[in-house]
Amino acid sequence: MQLDKLRQKEVDNLFAAILTLNSIEECYQFFDDLCTVGEIKSLAQRLEVARMLKEGFTYNRIEADTGASTATISRVKRCLHYGTDGYTLALDRLKEQQQQDEGAQK
Repeated sequence: MQLDKLRQKEVDNLFAAILTLNSIEECYQFFDDLCTVGEIKSLAQRLEVARMLKEGFTYNRIEADTGASTATISRVKRCLHYGTDGYTLALDRLKEQQQQDEGAQK
């Protein structure tokens, strides 16, 4: 794992802090203080690229819909295929949560 090289108390504290957040609004507050608008947009874009790749969209469609470069799309694809399954873990949980939320609304 690439982050193993960064494994230290400060990074652990960052991740622990993120795990304490209880709502989307709290995430907006925390990440507004922590990151620039561009950094947040880049992170969100990569997650959307991963979602679209998992769903079988073409590079052209992903590029058109997200504005991501082909280099970014390729990097995300490489992570999906050869990474540590972080995107898959998060996207699967998001999908499960959205299905639960939809079921509760019925």
